[in-house]
Amino acid sequence: MPSRNTVKQFGAPAYYHVYNRGAGGRKIFQTDADKRKFLAILARHLDPDDTSARDDGVPYPKYDAELNAYCLMGNHFHLLLYQESDPEAISRLLRSVCTAYTMYFNKRYKQQGHLFQSIFKASHITNEPYLLHISRYIHLNPRTYRTYAWSSLGAYLDEWETGWLHPKRLMDMTPSQYLSFLEDYEDRKAVLEEVKKQLAL
Repeated sequence: MPSRNTVKQFGAPAYYHVYNRGAGGRKIFQTDADKRKFLAILARHLDPDDTSARDDGVPYPKYDAELNAYCLMGNHFHLLLYQESDPEAISRLLRSVCTAYTMYFNKRYKQQGHLFQSIFKASHITNEPYLLHISRYIHLNPRTYRTYAWSSLGAYLDEWETGWLHPKRLMDMTPSQYLSFLEDYEDRKAVLEEVKKQLAL
């Protein structure tokens, strides 16, 4: 039976929580270098100032999508994405990113075949309160979320910025207010487990 969050038809303008995990629960990020590579692949398709090109000199395509939040865990990833006018932008972006990362991973670790368990899944976010809730859920994934290096939380707290991440589209809080918003959960573990169950992670 197809997953309810395996979106076949995207809309625009719209926000989507996009996620995927390794086939059979395997790790898709073995090292920090793997996470850096995944982010670099995202950046080359999203950063207008990134001029990197393929081996044949052809520039990597840019997609009309915005990355608003992310978190890379050992065996899965979460992305919060917005597309303004092109209903195929997210689908094309994820196809390019996941294909390129799988090729990198298989070459690095001398493996073959599928890295991810399926096509990525996407949950359409239809209201603003849920949008903020998903950003909080994404950032709370790591137990050490406040110091975790592989999420976008630092950008929300004004600790760093980059041209391919756009937290301000979501933010109507100061950094200290957002941190308090994260810490407001009375039972963080219960909330994370409930959202994971809903998303079939």
